[in-house]
Amino acid sequence: MRLGLGTGSTARHVLDVIAERRARGELRDIVGVATSSATEEQARSLQIPISTLDDVVELDLGIDGADEVDPALDLIKGLGGALLWEKIVAAACARFVVVADESKLVPRLGSKSPLPVEVVAFGWTTQLKALTELGARATLRTKPDGSAFWTDGGHHIIDCAFPNGIADARELGATLKARTGVVETGLFLGMTSSVIVATENGVRVLERKS
Repeated sequence: MRLGLGTGSTARHVLDVIAERRARGELRDIVGVATSSATEEQARSLQIPISTLDDVVELDLGIDGADEVDPALDLIKGLGGALLWEKIVAAACARFVVVADESKLVPRLGSKSPLPVEVVAFGWTTQLKALTELGARATLRTKPDGSAFWTDGGHHIIDCAFPNGIADARELGATLKARTGVVETGLFLGMTSSVIVATENGVRVLERKS
């Protein structure tokens, strides 16, 4: 099986479980494609075979976390800083499965989490006015030392908080992607096959309606 391996706290747990099962003699014939340098580093440390999309064009299954999940199983992702690579890998997967706890379930995207927007570093300040005009409180993502955060792809991220959530995620996504200098957004729309939700009463599996 060819696996897309996500990024973030949930994905780190998934890698640990994959490694445990491989140590028991299970899941022998798998290869992973990582969505970030951090995921690749962890996978290699756990002796999980790693390849790239240049060599493995189509993936059987992608497993990742999410920052928000709405009733249609659309997502906001990218607080971990890997949204572009995550979306490229998710698009290459026959099935894309999200693992999350119930706090990530929201009635409307943008209710709790800001929307990450990955932008070209050159002239990034020109994006702020446009994002503000769309109703967002737009701030450049920074590292703990105050310097600008850089993605693995060499870009910046502007986090966009919408006080009342995102009214029309598809319209917003199209508007943002049409803007010069915007590389990608954290809106994962129509990509999720199912969401495995951890709750206080056990696990629920939410399937996308056809």
